[in-house]
Amino acid sequence: MASSTEIHVTAKPGEPHGRLTMDELEFACALGRAGLVSDKREGDGGTPVGTFPLRELRYRPDRLPTPATALPAHPTAREDGWCDAPRDPAYNRPVRLPYPAGAETMWRDDHLYDLVVVLGHNDDPPRPGAGSAIFFHLAKEKDGILQPTEGCVALRLPDMLKVLSRCTPQTAMRIERL
Repeated sequence: MASSTEIHVTAKPGEPHGRLTMDELEFACALGRAGLVSDKREGDGGTPVGTFPLRELRYRPDRLPTPATALPAHPTAREDGWCDAPRDPAYNRPVRLPYPAGAETMWRDDHLYDLVVVLGHNDDPPRPGAGSAIFFHLAKEKDGILQPTEGCVALRLPDMLKVLSRCTPQTAMRIERL
């Protein structure tokens, strides 16, 4: 499969849904409940505007085989978490659960994080309060409609697998308003 260096995500202002394109592929995607935001803040429900590298893929080995991708891929473990406490030294970093500060659970009962790509948002270095756990993950659907995320970009499983097969460590995600 051919590889590409850019995933392009677009949406109208305030919309929690958008379009994700990569080469000739085009899919509906879910975005944060607040739509796209230029000044991302912890807990605002917005998906940040900008261009972000794809850091790594994490996957649930009990639910899926290792996906075909050139991204660094790591199996998720039951004790994996992601710190979302702005005042903690591990803010916007992976942690082991239980963790004394606020942390998101990566091993979820639902399927959202069966495949999750860590986006390089606010991580080099993290700025307290500027947003954490901004991922590219699987979408939740209700009656065939993609449901908003907390600030991430999300796709249906078959669409995600097609995109991942074209990703390399050089691939970036560009998110912008129409």
